[in-house]
Amino acid sequence: MGMAITFLSACASGNETSLTVSGLDPAKFDTLINEKPVKLYTLKNDNGMEVCITNYGGRVVSLVVPDKDGKPTDVVLGFDNIAQYTDTLNSPSDYGSSVGRYANRIKGGRFVLADSVYQLKQNDGENCLHGGGTTGWMNRVYDAEQIGDSILRLTIVAEDGENGFPGTVTAVTTYKVTADNVLDMTWEATTDKETIINQTNHNYYNLSGDFTQAAYDQVLYVNADNFTPSDKNYIPTGEIRSVEGTPMDFRTAHAVGDSINSEYDQIQNAGGYDHNYCLNTYKDGKGDDTQVCASLYSPKSGILMEMYTNEPGVQVYSANFQGVGRDADIIRKHGVKYPKHVSVCLESQKYPDSPNKDGWVKPTLKPGEKYYSHAAYAFKIKK
Repeated sequence: MGMAITFLSACASGNETSLTVSGLDPAKFDTLINEKPVKLYTLKNDNGMEVCITNYGGRVVSLVVPDKDGKPTDVVLGFDNIAQYTDTLNSPSDYGSSVGRYANRIKGGRFVLADSVYQLKQNDGENCLHGGGTTGWMNRVYDAEQIGDSILRLTIVAEDGENGFPGTVTAVTTYKVTADNVLDMTWEATTDKETIINQTNHNYYNLSGDFTQAAYDQVLYVNADNFTPSDKNYIPTGEIRSVEGTPMDFRTAHAVGDSINSEYDQIQNAGGYDHNYCLNTYKDGKGDDTQVCASLYSPKSGILMEMYTNEPGVQVYSANFQGVGRDADIIRKHGVKYPKHVSVCLESQKYPDSPNKDGWVKPTLKPGEKYYSHAAYAFKIKK
């Protein structure tokens, strides 16, 4: 089913025409999609943090924090209007989205659950990626409720059989900006039939605020002794491999550009980093979201971002497809064209293809249970 989009004027919508701190015009997000209202919501605190989110796909459109000089700095990639987000043919993106029903890839778009075989939409070659991509949750309109200046609650109902997934699922994504410059995100869901769910946020981070340059100087730390190597179609082989002695080792923080062009087969296959790390913060079936599981730092801006999650894995993705082919000509926020490797994504998750891998944490959700996933990103200035 295609999207019916009705664009509204600023006067008709009642939106103010004043810009956000990040330079966005809320009127450019005010529309109807399939007769559901879409808007730009602004969360903020008193310490210079502003997060702008559209309920189209639950997407973070901008994220502003002060740099080392106190300058407001937008640190996530995206577009400055709803038209480009909805143009899935000419400007397809997962920028900032709340991904569902299943983040990352499922091999062949196929899995077995409760003795039934389910065939999903195959939107990434033979595989299912991010719940179906253009027909996944990143391109659906959520019902939105803003609570004060700092909390946005987004709700979606996905019908049984949507993109091949079983069960009618009600899912709630909550974004919160705290007083100490943390973007806190929770995902909760229930189902009426046994299903799988694995949600994440897909922000692309460039903490320098300069999206015209590759982010090779961003310093990455990942608290993981192991990762899951993948084949050339980005599907995990099933092996859990040590990072020791490989370019995958970020247990000691170092610049992403140090090893992004390595001859290591995993780097070559992906054109950079696009790999799941097995977090040390997840032990005995439980994730410790009070410990830093990963961090990113820009020496240019002085901004340090620390990540926390209760999930077993984090996907590190170095924007390998940005600035490649026709993508190089797409104009984004502030009139900028993005180069390859312009950013780094840190996506909390169950391991990719986990429904099909023995011994891995399963994404199964049954009636009467409640899915709960948590990720938080704390922004600081590194002294």
